[in-house]
Amino acid sequence: MASYDAIADLPLEIESCTFEGLELVLGEFERLTTVIKFSGGGHQGIGEDVTYDAVDHVAQQSAGPPDGLTGSFTFDEFSRRLDSIDLFPAAPPQRDISVDYRRWAFESAALDLALRQAGTNLAAILGREPQPVNFVNSMRLAGFEEGERSSIEPLRARLAIYPTLRFKLDPTNDWDDELIAALVETGAVDSLDLKGFYKGTPVDVVTDPELYAKLIDAFPDAWLEDPDVTEETKPILDPVSARVTWDAPIHSIADIEAMPWSPPKTVNVKPSRFGPISRLFAAYDYCEERGIGAYGGGQTELGPGRGQIQYLASIFHPDTPNDVAPGGYNDPEQATKPGLPSSPLQPSIDELGFRWVP
Repeated sequence: MASYDAIADLPLEIESCTFEGLELVLGEFERLTTVIKFSGGGHQGIGEDVTYDAVDHVAQQSAGPPDGLTGSFTFDEFSRRLDSIDLFPAAPPQRDISVDYRRWAFESAALDLALRQAGTNLAAILGREPQPVNFVNSMRLAGFEEGERSSIEPLRARLAIYPTLRFKLDPTNDWDDELIAALVETGAVDSLDLKGFYKGTPVDVVTDPELYAKLIDAFPDAWLEDPDVTEETKPILDPVSARVTWDAPIHSIADIEAMPWSPPKTVNVKPSRFGPISRLFAAYDYCEERGIGAYGGGQTELGPGRGQIQYLASIFHPDTPNDVAPGGYNDPEQATKPGLPSSPLQPSIDELGFRWVP
């Protein structure tokens, strides 16, 4: 049975929808998210909108929920209804990808509610046993201030407290031989996110074939995520194509099939990028049937969304370098103090619904 078929016919009763805004300030980065709350039949289902533009969250929370969300459905009928509901009624989203982010939030809340109303949870209905989740700490070693250079010290500070911690790093153009050698010496780098699909953002990196070659040689076992494949970089990447994986462009099975060196050995199946849960579950099944590895990715979730992606990792791909570390690892102060869970993260699913219990 396809994974989606197991949840498609779940009865769903939605009586009301409310929003709760969350906020976290990390240096100059202000992160806003919105918790979606559906109520019905004495239960509440929750999801998290991880849209990145603050103005989209402010508009949503001010305008309130759109019309057409309440009623009696199957889960699949509700998902199809969302096709015709404008989830940005106050103003169009700042960027197109936000449509999928918000769709994921509404559907994950509806799924949580439907499972609770049915008296079961996601792992049970899919017949999958939750497993300990391997995770990596995703980091950028350079600050965002002009002239602020990359430093290994934030990574070393984390390792001093959590010596078994593994990392997914964002190489930047100022990585020199000394820094690369120091990172190699830690033996803690599992993935390098080359940001080849980011243009016009604060995390842009200028494509540098020489840097690519250095990284490939220095980290022979690391995954190479989202390289910019150009006439200059493709000859460098061809011999190591089995290590190339994809994140930003992956929103569907068609996207997986469209990547260079298809099929890839592994891909980042980031739930919020897929939007509808039917599309996400189809991708899980597709990868499993074809022996394509998968790992999860986060979006700096501040609420239940983080637990939900940990939940999915635990039942679909627990042993891969999942970028789903507990939220405390995103906070430079908290990440250098004892008390955070270590990898692997032990399963902690709620008895009902689609929730990971903190």
